[in-house]
Amino acid sequence: MLKNYVCSGGLLLLAVSGYAQGNGPGTRGARAAALGNASVTLSDVWAIGNNVAGLGQLNAPTVGVYAENRYLLSALNTVALAAAVPLGKIENGQASRGVVGFEAERFGGKLYSEQRVGAGYGYRGGLVSIGGRVDMLQVSIEGLGSKRAVAVSLGGQAELIPKRLVFGAYLYNLNQARLAEYQQERVPTVLKAGLSYRPTAKVLLNIETEKEVEQSADFKAGLEYRVIDALALRAGLRTLTQETTGGVGFQAGALQIDYAAAWHTALGLSQHLGVSLAFSGKQP
Repeated sequence: MLKNYVCSGGLLLLAVSGYAQGNGPGTRGARAAALGNASVTLSDVWAIGNNVAGLGQLNAPTVGVYAENRYLLSALNTVALAAAVPLGKIENGQASRGVVGFEAERFGGKLYSEQRVGAGYGYRGGLVSIGGRVDMLQVSIEGLGSKRAVAVSLGGQAELIPKRLVFGAYLYNLNQARLAEYQQERVPTVLKAGLSYRPTAKVLLNIETEKEVEQSADFKAGLEYRVIDALALRAGLRTLTQETTGGVGFQAGALQIDYAAAWHTALGLSQHLGVSLAFSGKQP
């Protein structure tokens, strides 16, 4: 039993050192992972976790599944399911009453795990999108029970230059939820802000900074090049975790498949796979 707890503690330290879950905002979707998680300006179905304001740009019901393996360790697996549904009529390519989203996520293994269930709403008006999200978080340790907390998050996006330059910001856990009274153990409060620049229709450049109260700032950057309509190549980096990333995306009609790999200089390889399907219409 002692060995199990030692192993569990070791794996948890690896997760934290890799800036994995820790009930923070984490990584959502293989596209974001390939871009170094510079994702605060993205507007796909995984905006439900990256920046809920991005949901406001979806114009079709969409579902997505995501799987992540960190450092080739089964105890550091993440699986997630997301769904987004536009409300009202689709006018000028966007939902007149905004978009609601749902996400369920699980990280970890038998000894230690984190679960998250969240619901969010995004609305786009003109060149500005806003959104909010509520999460129910749970941390479970075998033999020690579990703790729960509720976290509230807000986000925004604005096209500074239409279809060229986008600014995004996201504040995760603004209510500073606590998991336990002991040593004031809190869910991380994280602020992300960044820019997306699209010099041509084929190229997207993202830069972003992420700051958690008890961590140094993390600078992230990502580049996406669309070779053809159906194929995108991606690369990125993160300074805090010293990771370099890369990946590919394939699109066939309403089906999107994304793969990403990340290399940590000390801990090794992580892999990410995401699949999403839009049921009607066309995503922006």
